[in-house]
Amino acid sequence: MELNAFQELTEKITLECFYMSDSQQEEKIIQLIDLHHFIECYNQSLKVIDYVNNPVNIIEENGTKKGILFYDLKFSAPLNPYASEEFKKQHHLEELWFVFVEEDMKTPPGMHSDFIIENGIEVFYDKIFIFNFFQSKITPIK
Repeated sequence: MELNAFQELTEKITLECFYMSDSQQEEKIIQLIDLHHFIECYNQSLKVIDYVNNPVNIIEENGTKKGILFYDLKFSAPLNPYASEEFKKQHHLEELWFVFVEEDMKTPPGMHSDFIIENGIEVFYDKIFIFNFFQSKITPIK
């Protein structure tokens, strides 16, 4: 991501999320950077509809509304997949995508599959990906 694009996104979050604490704004900036880079790598025709109000980003692909949740196994809070299902219904989304975000390739083998099983990710999400941020590589799991 270019520095100018990063600065624009940061300013946008600061303006739109003025009611959030500094740490919440930082998390939102990371979420938006993940979303922006994921779109660059996956399909640049994806249209962002909403990212500010929820941890699930709402996008549009070929006229279909979808939600994307980015999750870092190292830093993210516990997950409530039932909340994602409710979010899907509430926002009239056709699909929910779950994206593991990684900065390196040091995740122990089986950690993703264990997490998916333990949290029922396959039940609640239509697509599951591993997104290596710095290598700009997206690996579909489901």
